[in-house]
Amino acid sequence: MQKLVFLTGAGISAESGITTFRDSGGLWEQYRVEDVASIDGYYRDPQLVTNFYNERRRQLQDAQPNEAHKLVAQLEAKYDVCVVTQNVDDLHERAGSTNIIHLHGELRKITSSRNPNDPSQIETLPPGKSITYPDDRARDGSPARPFIVWFGEPVPMIEAAARQVAEADIMVVVGTSLNVYPAAGLVNYARTDAHIYLIDPSPTNVPQYLNIHVIAKKASEGMRQLCNEL
Repeated sequence: MQKLVFLTGAGISAESGITTFRDSGGLWEQYRVEDVASIDGYYRDPQLVTNFYNERRRQLQDAQPNEAHKLVAQLEAKYDVCVVTQNVDDLHERAGSTNIIHLHGELRKITSSRNPNDPSQIETLPPGKSITYPDDRARDGSPARPFIVWFGEPVPMIEAAARQVAEADIMVVVGTSLNVYPAAGLVNYARTDAHIYLIDPSPTNVPQYLNIHVIAKKASEGMRQLCNEL
């Protein structure tokens, strides 16, 4: 069975109503990155950061996996599929994908502000719970923070993702511009004989040194074309 690795970004969840960060009208036009997505911002104003992620969870509760998520999951019937996602939502899981690496954390989890990547400190919020409070405590007694990789923090799952890409027969990039590092650098780990696809309605900065087949469509439409081509 061939190994198929997906690298997904905000564009695959946009069709589910999840607000993107960098696009026009995205979250970074409404909030300063350093205020809501950095450890300094968290310590400076924990209430603002808590409210920001509470709102993201409320939005996620109302969202449903779209066709692109479902098609990714369905390919597990024919391929050994690994999904490497920059998204912090759980739409891949809800669509049925079973092998997922979250590079930037998971919105429905909280962790210790002292040791955020300690597996023993990471907790999944109960179903239906979207609200946390600044005075919530993690298992080690420290303030509980969102299990999100903030700007300036290491990306602990990047090496595991690179190993998956290095083993891939086929790599598919969906909904991410290949401008955000270190995730964008994952394509450089692909084997020289691997087939690489990029699904993006407005592809820019496509590495010319890689033989990338571009499908210039939005996620769901592009995934339909990909499934027909595979």
